[in-house]
Amino acid sequence: MLSQLMVLFGFFALVLVSIYWINRAVILFDTLIGDGQSVAVFLEFSMLSLPAVIGLVLPLASFAAAVQLTNRMSNESELVVMQATGFSPWRMARPVAIFGIVVALLGAILTNALIPTSSQQLKLREKEISQNMTAKLLKDGVFLHPTRGVTFYIRNIADNGTLEDMFLSDNRDSERRMTYTAKQAYLTRSENGPRMVMVDGMTQALDRATNRLSVTYFQDFVYDVSGFLTDDAKIDPSRDFLSTWDMLTRTAEMAELARDSEGEILEAAHKRINDPILCLVTALLGFSALIAGGFSRFGSGTYVLLSIVLIIVLMIIQSAVKDPARANAALWWLTYLPSVAGLAMIGVLLSFASGYFRRAPKPEAGV
Repeated sequence: MLSQLMVLFGFFALVLVSIYWINRAVILFDTLIGDGQSVAVFLEFSMLSLPAVIGLVLPLASFAAAVQLTNRMSNESELVVMQATGFSPWRMARPVAIFGIVVALLGAILTNALIPTSSQQLKLREKEISQNMTAKLLKDGVFLHPTRGVTFYIRNIADNGTLEDMFLSDNRDSERRMTYTAKQAYLTRSENGPRMVMVDGMTQALDRATNRLSVTYFQDFVYDVSGFLTDDAKIDPSRDFLSTWDMLTRTAEMAELARDSEGEILEAAHKRINDPILCLVTALLGFSALIAGGFSRFGSGTYVLLSIVLIIVLMIIQSAVKDPARANAALWWLTYLPSVAGLAMIGVLLSFASGYFRRAPKPEAGV
């Protein structure tokens, strides 16, 4: 059973990942290629988003594999033969449990290591692409508006990067309007962000209250352009990138770093632990729902539908506990409620299949 479960799991995981990946790839292709990026960048972004997609479909793939194998064994009367040889439903569930543990370990590696790392790298690459797109704003002969209230013009960009005959109008201040002109300008980097060095130019300051215009000539002047040209290669900390151990042991510090509440940090950390457990729960739930129905010459369609309904119930519980757990850090244990509810369902179904809830036959009269 275990080997067949792994084969079916690989098949369903491949199908589900392909469906999710194609949907995301269409959006990525339209966004990146439309912005002039190469196919290599598109493939890189697709690969970086793949771990998150795999982590999302693991519980569904394990559930589908367990349902498919149990349904086939039931239709071919293999389960009846196993029960006739003395195998209890609890004993037959052992290979499914081992399979679920293997998938859960794979899910734990994904949710606690690969997904945070790939998500962080994806955000970093998105910012680098954004910076490259911002650099394209430096076009000669065109009036540009890199941000609201700012107008930028360059007559020519020399081969060595010098900006010739530059014009910059900064209208973001409600009290004063600043206009800068220079024969030459250079973009430089500093510890505090990008700067523009203007050479041989003039500054005009218009006081809106008095309508007074002040003119200042300069030989060189440094202007801070970090407000509309970003040069920082770092990304803001996020709970998606933080270590699970740090979020559990240094919750307050991580919450301040990520600018989230402690409830959001704890919910994210415990969700990384609960998601792999759900892979075990969904596999056992799919098996238990079908074996509880026993053998039927009409097939197991009703119990397959029952297993799907039970999975939907688990998903509803998972969605319902998210907001309370994030709102109150003390309610972090609610994150594990879907797994606990699923294990309870499994226990009831296997007990029913074992005959614990069936009435004992009445003794005949006179016996």
